[in-house]
Amino acid sequence: MTLASNEPTTEQVKATSLLSEIENQFNWKECWYPVTFVKDLPKDRPYGFSLYDKPLVLFRNKEETLICLKDICPHRAAKLSDGEIIDGKIECSYHGWQFGEGGQCLHIPQLPEETKIPETACVQSYPVAEVQGMVWIWAGTPEKADKNNIPTVADLDDPKVFSSDVVMDLPYDQNFFIENVIDPAHLFISHNGSWNMKELAQPLEMEILNLSVKGIEARYCLANTPHKHWMSLNFIAPNLVIYRNKTPQRIGGAALYSLPSGKGCCRIVIRNYTNSPSWKLKLQPRWFEHWSRTKFIEEDLSLVVGQELQTKRLQKSLKELYLPLKTSDIFVVEYRKWLDKYGSSFPSYQGYETAHNIDGQLVEIGTRLTRHTEICGACNQAYENTKKIKRILITVAIILAAIALILDHSSAKYFLVAASLFSVALVVVVEQVKIKFERSYTRH
Repeated sequence: MTLASNEPTTEQVKATSLLSEIENQFNWKECWYPVTFVKDLPKDRPYGFSLYDKPLVLFRNKEETLICLKDICPHRAAKLSDGEIIDGKIECSYHGWQFGEGGQCLHIPQLPEETKIPETACVQSYPVAEVQGMVWIWAGTPEKADKNNIPTVADLDDPKVFSSDVVMDLPYDQNFFIENVIDPAHLFISHNGSWNMKELAQPLEMEILNLSVKGIEARYCLANTPHKHWMSLNFIAPNLVIYRNKTPQRIGGAALYSLPSGKGCCRIVIRNYTNSPSWKLKLQPRWFEHWSRTKFIEEDLSLVVGQELQTKRLQKSLKELYLPLKTSDIFVVEYRKWLDKYGSSFPSYQGYETAHNIDGQLVEIGTRLTRHTEICGACNQAYENTKKIKRILITVAIILAAIALILDHSSAKYFLVAASLFSVALVVVVEQVKIKFERSYTRH
């Protein structure tokens, strides 16, 4: 599926999967799910993730084709993602069983050479695709996995459009993430730390243009501005919310994808894009830009975690708990009602009046290191580099200080002491950079 580049129309929302209008529900399996950006996949080891608590693993075969398997070895239930990639096959690190495309077991070291590998020694496989720089998996019937149904963004096919991408794991359900990002009213308040625009908080004019099993098409504008400038905001079921702002000179938007990892957790794969990027945005390292991006996401973190905890603790419907306003909460309420109407097949969901399978163990909030740095190729590499540089600087500082102690020449001694102290100062600077990859933003 491709989102059109024109102003909001009812044609802008396309079908993202094979849907059952007759049954009046969304078939959550028959659609594509975003996993991560291709550039964030490790090149030499398996990549584990989950979809609705089902563990999955990605790896590349000898032809560099991505393979997706269930992340469990049929021998003794070890995680294949803890294994290695050997000659284009994934090898379980427990007993060395190897698996290839389609989940077929290709080698068992413990079997005699003349013994045939059991047919049951296989792993379930899933269709996988690389489209618009993202990795996608299909959860349903393999024969129905049509790449044309992947929810791509037409603007990103324009070579003049620059995309800024970030991936992050969050400690709350996907439906709470979607509620959060489909709510433009919170931006000026919750994100005042990044934007410093709290005084612009005001009523919104909000319109639902189209609502169906395929999603919600809407638009909004600030009510207190003299010239209304409408922003399109669409929810494309089940995992995309897209903002789009178009003027005669500029195209810009945010595509906010999400992967329901399991109960109480989800992964977000976000693309902010524009056809008029600043020189700073183009030239700065990706890891440096992620410091502000992760901070922006973390500004909502404690709020949404607390919101989800409250709803689970009180055991009431959102209709009973929420006090929505027509000038700020229409999209939130309509999304929750969409789940009421079409979401009964989801493994878990929280609608406006109904809910299914929402009880579950609370997920650790974690840190920026565990939620982002470890799964971001650019930030993980930069983080490892800061640790190496810190060790080198500490070693240099110690060596210089030791040489200074044994020298008799006073001028050389002073120089070495100064150089040692300078190395220590650099250690402090590098430590502050390292902390940026580890610690989350906290509200004061």
